[in-house]
Amino acid sequence: MPKSDLCQDITNDVIASLEQGTLPWRCPWDRTQTFDIPINLSSNREYHGVNVALLWMHQAKMAYSTAHWMTYRQAQSLGGQVRKDEHSTPAVFYKSFEKETGQVDDNGEPETDQIRVIRQFKVFNLDQIDGIEAPDKRPRFGFEPVEAAERLLASAGIPISHGGGRAFYVPSQDRITMPDRDRFESANDYYATALHELTHATGHSSRCDRPRYETTVKKGAYAFEELVAERGSLFAMSALGLSGEVVGHDSYIDHWLSILREDKRAVFKAAAQAETAFKWLMSRLEPVTGERKAA
Repeated sequence: MPKSDLCQDITNDVIASLEQGTLPWRCPWDRTQTFDIPINLSSNREYHGVNVALLWMHQAKMAYSTAHWMTYRQAQSLGGQVRKDEHSTPAVFYKSFEKETGQVDDNGEPETDQIRVIRQFKVFNLDQIDGIEAPDKRPRFGFEPVEAAERLLASAGIPISHGGGRAFYVPSQDRITMPDRDRFESANDYYATALHELTHATGHSSRCDRPRYETTVKKGAYAFEELVAERGSLFAMSALGLSGEVVGHDSYIDHWLSILREDKRAVFKAAAQAETAFKWLMSRLEPVTGERKAA
């Protein structure tokens, strides 16, 4: 394996970030980040030099809500734990050492030069760590919980953690991560997004055991699963009598069109799998609450 060129790796990250751009759809939660100077939460010292730009770039890329960072061991020392499968962010420091030049000075002592080399260390954002409270946590929007929706989220039995600026389900952990509730402009938007992720979770082998969609369309299987989750969340929101906005799906439109052009039954398959997912969710709720059954 060729030796990694740290400087080139960092430069490549910057280039990729500049080339990526941002799609202009509306997100149903507040994704503004705190772009203070990055600071190490363990030592309470600010980062310097290229680390400031590097950590800012990754904070924006991953929608982290805090400027606080620390190493894995520092997190443990503060009683926290980096979540499984979280990826670290590289930071750098310079290490100096003396190297003899092969010459001697007027006193006959070997002459030396100071050599500085760049070294890498890895840090995690506080949003990636459980068990440590953010010191700059602040309220954003008000949040009025909906009882039936809260019961449905609890009855599903799927762990939901909060923090950061993204909503996603990780199959390997069977765990959902959501932005904090007060980042959503309305409670309905929160529930729509949470039920979207819950629909993803129903595909787990211990639940509906949803098969992977077979297609030749690039990213088609992923887009198909998003279509199932979108439909499933709409079914659930309708059953609860709620309306809300999930993250815009503009980026999937081209993939969905390609899937439908390839497979005229794709929309029927997605609807059937979404209904199966919806029924699983409601079956968890009904024995306890007596909610109405879907037709």
